Formats: sequence, structure tokens, C-alpha cells
Amino acid sequence: MKINKSDLQAMAVAPSGYPQDEMPEIAFAGRSNVGKSSFINAMLNRTNLARTSGKPGKTRTINFYIINEEFRFVDLPGYGYAQVSKTERKKWGEIIEKYLRNRPNLKAISLILDIRHKPTPQDIDMFNWIRAYNIQPVVVATKADKIARGQWERHLKIIREALEVKSGEVQIIPFSSSKKINVDKLWELLEEYLQLPVYEQEKDQ
Repeated sequence: MKINKSDLQAMAVAPSGYPQDEMPEIAFAGRSNVGKSSFINAMLNRTNLARTSGKPGKTRTINFYIINEEFRFVDLPGYGYAQVSKTERKKWGEIIEKYLRNRPNLKAISLILDIRHKPTPQDIDMFNWIRAYNIQPVVVATKADKIARGQWERHLKIIREALEVKSGEVQIIPFSSSKKINVDKLWELLEEYLQLPVYEQEKDQ
């Protein structure tokens, strides 16, 4: 994928603020400190399009990044940050759920995990949530440069077992934002998903 142009198009907390067109979207979900902003910047070959923060849990909106005027990356609010109040966490969950329920543009969701750690209960809940909405999940195991390549498979096995998926059932890709490990491989996969028909999703009653 050659990135000619990428910009922040919109920031929203409700469907009324989403871009109003039929452009396909790939969304990204993950814990507040897992490095989603660094991941997006690495994929788009930008330095600070998606702003990283030293304060986890700062992102409280859905951020829409338009790419090549053809499709969008959608950065969902981070979850699982303990220092945020339960009320605030519930509000962020509702923001994410409204997007999942009501966005026909959505082609796939990439769940961003840290390859070094077993998925948390919140990660598992998010993975199951994605599948419950009949949306294609792609798991990105980032920070792969922090462990030896020979240890990748052992860590991927831990992730598969925690998510209760068989090898090959769901794509789990080792990734590194700093070393650009598997950027091209992931783009190949995402380009395939961008061509898929819209998923039948549950709608708010």
C-alpha cells in the first residue's frame, strides 16, 4: 500500500459526528497503554499524525483518519485504564458500542495487544465483543521487537489460548511500530478486508 495522503478527518463521540459517506473503514481497538497511536503512525509512515500521550486513557473520542481519499482508519477509545472512573469507562464503552452497532462502513477491526503479555480480561471481552457483532477480527501483537524472534510463536500461542482460537482461525500478526516489523504483511491483509462486502451487523432497536 502506497500512502499518498493521510489526515485526521473527524473526531466524534456519537454517530452524528461520523463522516457521512460510504467510504470503507478499518477500526483499531486496544488498551489505553498498548500503543495504538504509534501503530497507526507506523502503518501510515507518519511521525505524529496520531498523537501519542504520556497519559494513558486520554483519548476519549473516535478518531477518523482518511487515507488516500479512499478509506479510513478509525481509532477507538482505549479501554482498561484503572485510574479512570467507572462512570467514565462506561461512557467510553458506550461510544465504542454505538460505533460497532451502527457503522455499515466497517470492514474489520484490528485488536492491538502487547505480544509480551497474556491478554487481559478486558482484551478478551473486546475480542469476544467484536466477534459477537459478526465483524472480522485481526489481532496485532505489537512490540515484537522487545522479544527474540525465536520466542514469538510461544507468545502467540499464549494469546491464541487466552482468546480461545485455533491456529489459523484468526490472523495474529507480530508487529513492531519502531522497527516496522510486518507493516507490509499487515497492509496486504487489510487491503483484502477493504474489498469485502459490508458485514451484517446488529442495529440499535
